[in-house]
Amino acid sequence: MNAKQAQAKRQKMAERARHQKELHFPEVHEDFLWHRSRNDGYTTVPRTMPIVMEIVDALSKGHPAGHVLLTLWCRAPDHALVTIENPSIMASEAGFSGLRKVDSWRRRMGVLKDLGLLYAKPGSAGDFHYVLLTNPNWFVQWRHKLFKDVPNALYVKFMDRISEVGAFSEITAVNGHIERWQKESAAADAATEETTQEPPPPVPEPEIDGPTLPTQPAGAAAESGPVIAALESAPCPTNPTITQA
Repeated sequence: MNAKQAQAKRQKMAERARHQKELHFPEVHEDFLWHRSRNDGYTTVPRTMPIVMEIVDALSKGHPAGHVLLTLWCRAPDHALVTIENPSIMASEAGFSGLRKVDSWRRRMGVLKDLGLLYAKPGSAGDFHYVLLTNPNWFVQWRHKLFKDVPNALYVKFMDRISEVGAFSEITAVNGHIERWQKESAAADAATEETTQEPPPPVPEPEIDGPTLPTQPAGAAAESGPVIAALESAPCPTNPTITQA
C-alpha cells in the first residue's frame, strides 16, 4: 500500500467511524471527544509505537525502556528535538517514584541511546538535556538487518502494521541505506588493507658460475710492497735514437 492508498483508506475509515458513532453513541456530545484539528496539546506519534515499545522492552535486558520512549515522543512538539529541563518530572511521567527515580530514568535513557533510538547532548539539566529522537521504524529495521536481535514474532507483527499504515517505503529506504553503508565500509576496509600490507622481501642476487680467482698467499702483499714502490718511482724508458749509417 502506497501513501495515496493509505490516505484514501484513512478518509474512508474516518467517514465510517462518524457513521458508526452516530449509530452506536448518539447520546455522546462531540465536546466530550478529543480531536486533533480542534484540541490543543497533541503530538504526532508513529502508529507502530505500541509494537516498537514491545521491541524496546525485549531488547532492554531487564530495564524496560518502552514507556520512557513514549514519554519522550509525547513531549516532542511535532519535531524530533526534545529539551529536558526537569529530569524529575520526566521520571515521574515514565512511572518512576522514590528517591532514586531520576537514576532509574537515566538508566533507561542510556538504554535508549545505546539501542540507537535517540542522540543526547549535555546541558544544565544533565547528560540528557538535549535529546534528538530517531525514526523508530528505521530503528526496528536497522536492528533486524544488522544485529538480528529483534524477536521474530514481534518483527512479523511490526511488518504487518507497517503495511497497514502505508509505511513500507521507509523499510525500503532503510535497506538501501544499509546496502550503501556496507559497500562504503567494504571499500574503506580494502583501501586500509592495501596501505598496511607489508612489502615483499628483497629478491636475492643470483650466484654467478665461473672460475674461482686465486687468492694471494699470506705475506705476499707485504713482500710486494717495496717492489711496487720502486717501479712507481722509476723513470719511464725512452725510445732509443736510431742513426742511419
